[in-house]
Amino acid sequence: MSPGFVVHPLRPVYDRNSRALILGTMPSPKSREYGFYYSHPQNRFWRVLAQLYGGPPPATSEEKTAFLLKNRIALWDVLKSCRIRGADDGSIRDPVANDIAGLLARTSIRAVFTTGVKAASLYRRLCLPKTGRAAIALPSTSPANCRRYTYETLVEAYRVLLDYTR
Repeated sequence: MSPGFVVHPLRPVYDRNSRALILGTMPSPKSREYGFYYSHPQNRFWRVLAQLYGGPPPATSEEKTAFLLKNRIALWDVLKSCRIRGADDGSIRDPVANDIAGLLARTSIRAVFTTGVKAASLYRRLCLPKTGRAAIALPSTSPANCRRYTYETLVEAYRVLLDYTR
């Protein structure tokens, strides 16, 4: 199966109070189907953030948006379009970046974070030259990454967000 062409369908989540920007690569097929970031039921992203900021994991897109904005977190992806096979970041070809520099210019974001090795690599190659801001690489919360990073390890890695959002 060859990689299919995908255009990023989701708007960035942010407001004037956002202080930390978290960037993935491209929404997974499940996230595109549900219409919101990190929507695969086994992805640990929302559980990890809920653990850090307190309260139950948000369930709906509206709850997730409110949670992010309340905690001064912006959320988007590095890529505007690419060829990708399913949710396999390793299959990404012909990547085109979102306008991360434009988003940073419109906000008071103090730190940029990437989730996963591929998002970090793509950000360095495609965005860093335009933003001039290094990103802090965080591990992927994908269910495919469960053996490499336990839930507890993820919570500890993501704890750095608190330094920028509190």
